[in-house]
Amino acid sequence: MQGQHITEALVAEVRHRLYDECLSRIKLCLDKLTDEQVWWRPNKESNSIGNLLLHLNGNVRQWILTGLGGQPDMRHRQQEFDERTQIPKEVLWKTLEYTMQELIPVFDAVTPGDLLLRRNVQTFEETGLTILVHVTEHFSYHTGQIAWITKMLTSRQLGFYENIRLE
Repeated sequence: MQGQHITEALVAEVRHRLYDECLSRIKLCLDKLTDEQVWWRPNKESNSIGNLLLHLNGNVRQWILTGLGGQPDMRHRQQEFDERTQIPKEVLWKTLEYTMQELIPVFDAVTPGDLLLRRNVQTFEETGLTILVHVTEHFSYHTGQIAWITKMLTSRQLGFYENIRLE
């Protein structure tokens, strides 16, 4: 029974970090940018926000829907970075939002046994626990990049903690 409580607590925390923090911050950034800004890159070796959104979508599909949910792996990772078509930000957002909704039944079904079960994801052998940790930190990492690019392009604060007293 304790294993079930730990599993539920972990999944609740992952959901909070992904949905309440990262997704809301990404949306706030997208709302401040034009389609052209979403596809801006400082040099050919760097990613645009558009590429990062495609990458986040591919990553959560592969790691959560395939890794935990057992769906077929349809990801073509390099295409996420190679894309140069300026897909409108609304399309990018709706695609990511749809994928994130697809994760909910997988999160709802995670059991204590799933956290320890080893499975292949991408080219790695992972447990359910490491999948959840990886996706959370990976999503957060790229959310930070999106925030930095947005601040750089707009020269404005983003207000993530605007109504929260942090001291």
